[in-house]
Amino acid sequence: MRSMTLDGLINVYKEKGYTSFDVVAKLRGILHQKKIGHTGTLDPDAEGVLPVCLGKATKLCEMLTDKDKVYEAVIKLGVRTDTQDMSGTVLGTKGYAGDVSAIENAVRSFEGSMEQIPPMYSAVKVNGKKLYELARKGITVERQPRSITVYYINIKNINLDEGYVSIETCVSKGTYIRTLCEDIGIALGCDACMAKLIRTRSGTFEIADSLTLDGIAKLADEGRLHEAVTAIDNVFSMPAAVLKKEADRYLRNGNEISSAMFKMIENIPQKKAFLNTGDNDICVYFSDMTFGAVYRKIGGDGDLCRYKVFKMF
Repeated sequence: MRSMTLDGLINVYKEKGYTSFDVVAKLRGILHQKKIGHTGTLDPDAEGVLPVCLGKATKLCEMLTDKDKVYEAVIKLGVRTDTQDMSGTVLGTKGYAGDVSAIENAVRSFEGSMEQIPPMYSAVKVNGKKLYELARKGITVERQPRSITVYYINIKNINLDEGYVSIETCVSKGTYIRTLCEDIGIALGCDACMAKLIRTRSGTFEIADSLTLDGIAKLADEGRLHEAVTAIDNVFSMPAAVLKKEADRYLRNGNEISSAMFKMIENIPQKKAFLNTGDNDICVYFSDMTFGAVYRKIGGDGDLCRYKVFKMF
């Protein structure tokens, strides 16, 4: 049995049929470590990019979930279901009677900021209960709309004969593509639901770089798993500072740090760097170049206090 403790991120390709929690559970078995978390739920019927945080990197989960995401989806016109996708119970079959130009206009009208009501079949909690748990009991409750942004939405293909519209869209955190598909149908005066969904990007994690669970297991068996793991500090896009040796103890104890304690401050090259928590934040390293924490500037004298610690002392 392999024994390893990994701290970092893996770009997982979630295959159809798995829940996001299934992916985490299977990775725990592959890696033999418990501390693992995902960065954004994908429905069981959906597939694509699911960044997963390992070990100390689980502190990044919430921060990474906030990033924009890109999806490719197929809308089925003429069908409405209780789950807003093809897996649910059919509630309506009102077909589309318009032309292609009306679809193009309707789809483009959804670009920009708007309010969206979360679907009943979702993990959103109302009064401590997950909506999908209530939905499975036949209970429908009022949901508060959420502010979302559709940064762009492009039509890739329209097949009126079979009633399918393929789109690509970039959206903000908390956007339900299933709901977007149904709402497009409403704008067209017909029933609609989501027939297919692939997440092609989450933050800067691209589908081309993702690995299936089988692929990750193969790398683990070959002792090459490190090739798939992005180090925690490589996620941040911000200045980096290396401490003088005599100042290591301040970082080790989580104390405030002054600029006089640094032997070097620079933009250390990082791969796949995309997370910048703020202009006043800086990655702090021990004198031996071991990454320790993200610190935040306080006041105008250059002093910093700890913001998020990743090195366990």
